[in-house]
Amino acid sequence: MARAADGDVRVPVLDGEDPWTSEELAEVREDLVFDIERMQRAIRIAEKGLEKLFDEGTEGAGRDPADVGSTNFERDQEMSLVQNARDLLDQATNALRLFDAGQYGWCENCDEPIGKDRLMVFPRATMCVTCKQREERR
Repeated sequence: MARAADGDVRVPVLDGEDPWTSEELAEVREDLVFDIERMQRAIRIAEKGLEKLFDEGTEGAGRDPADVGSTNFERDQEMSLVQNARDLLDQATNALRLFDAGQYGWCENCDEPIGKDRLMVFPRATMCVTCKQREERR
């Protein structure tokens, strides 16, 4: 991607796709910013829940083993949710960084365009469909 002489951001498209409009690019950027803010909130909420679960796990030495197991399960679930939210946050932050740097829309693996259709559906994408499928098969 490059910036045009008029200063507008240019994002690559695949053959047969219409060029990006400035409105579409503004919407993608807004979506990324919204995702970042949403994930930051989700992480804060989940971390508070984790604090509570960890505090409950240390109370009462003679707790029922079933209660301890249930608390451990809930804690593991919360930790998974926090990690997932952090991964999504990292993806959105990276995509926004690329967008603002004028490098958005290029596959990080093959340096070909990711494609407008893919980015409209999944603005955090940093790989084209082919490279992403290849990665997932490994």
